[in-house]
Amino acid sequence: MKAVLIFTFLATASLIFGQSEKDRTSLGTNPNYDNELAKRMGADDYGMKNYFMVILKTGANTSADKALVAESFKGHMTNINRLVADGKLVVAGPFGKNEKNYRGIFILNNLKTQEEATQLLQTDPAVKNGLLDYEIFPWYGSAALPEYLPFSDKIWKSKP
Repeated sequence: MKAVLIFTFLATASLIFGQSEKDRTSLGTNPNYDNELAKRMGADDYGMKNYFMVILKTGANTSADKALVAESFKGHMTNINRLVADGKLVVAGPFGKNEKNYRGIFILNNLKTQEEATQLLQTDPAVKNGLLDYEIFPWYGSAALPEYLPFSDKIWKSKP
C-alpha cells in the first residue's frame, strides 16, 4: 500500500513539475507573465484592453481659405502631440488616397465612454473647423500597444 502511495505521488509530481514550457503555454499559462506590467498597462487576463478607434474622414468644410486650412492642420498636429503626452492617443497616422475619403486613424487610450472620445476629438482644430469628420468604434486590442511610443520617438529625423 505504501508503495502505491509513493508511486502515485511521484507520478503526479512528474506530471506537474515535469511539464515543458511548451506544455505550460498550451495549457493557457504564460511563463513570461508580468503581473506588475499587466496592471500598469490596464490589461485584462488576456493581455487586452478597450480602446476607441477613430476613422478620420474628409469633413463638410471644403474651404479654399488656405490660411484657415494651414492653421487648422498645424493645430491638428499640435493636438496630436498633446494627446500623446496626456496618454490619450497611442496611434495616429494618415491613409493614402482612397475612394471613401478616409484621411487617417486615431486609437484613443484611457477613455471610458464614446462620449469622452467625442469630446476629445472636439479639441482638434481640423475637426472643430469641419475640415475633418470622424467615426468612432470601440476596439479591443493589446494592452501593450502604448509601449511602442518611446521607441517611436527615437526613430524620426524630421517632424511633420
